[in-house]
Amino acid sequence: MDQIDDPVERARRLFAGRVEFLKSAPGLQFLPDPDVPEIAFAGRSNVGKSSLLNALTGRKSLARTSVTPGRTQELNFFDIGDPLVFRLVDMPGYGFAKAPLKVVEQWKRLVRDFLRGRVVLKRTLLLIDSRHGPKPVDIDMMKMLDEAAASYRIVLTKADKIKASELAAVTAATEAEARKHSAAFPLVHVTSSEKGMGIAELRGAIFEDALII
Repeated sequence: MDQIDDPVERARRLFAGRVEFLKSAPGLQFLPDPDVPEIAFAGRSNVGKSSLLNALTGRKSLARTSVTPGRTQELNFFDIGDPLVFRLVDMPGYGFAKAPLKVVEQWKRLVRDFLRGRVVLKRTLLLIDSRHGPKPVDIDMMKMLDEAAASYRIVLTKADKIKASELAAVTAATEAEARKHSAAFPLVHVTSSEKGMGIAELRGAIFEDALII
């Protein structure tokens, strides 16, 4: 394959260009116009979502990492490409134990309505901590994605934090769980933002999802 036709290389070039924060949307009425494809990121609070966004885009502080899980309660949009090619959407983290019930319900409503009604949403990336595998809150999120008919890829994060044998077992268990869900992509991506593991391949998958499906 010619390197220029390789989606991994094309994605690398695209992400090396313009990547900018566009806006935060606390409600559906604040969403940007649905004029380009979107790829959303979902995950439990403290799963490493901001670190993954920074690693994918080659920026150190595009997405702010917070020491307080559950701080982000808005949909954050990032423009990719000049001219604009597609957008990344950082969804609020879920599973935060200390959040008031009202906040949790507000989060569920915002995310559910976005997943069901956003016509330009091409794929969601569901991040799961490889040290734990799918937790009940992750499976709840998978069910929400299934019900919204929102196609998603599962991405294991922090893969450098566990032994290779443990990682293989978690990956197999996660793939088995994915097969139970109608909207889940069968391939599980294994990544480490810190070590760069799987980042280029995931970037290529995002590029293809945004522009092909």
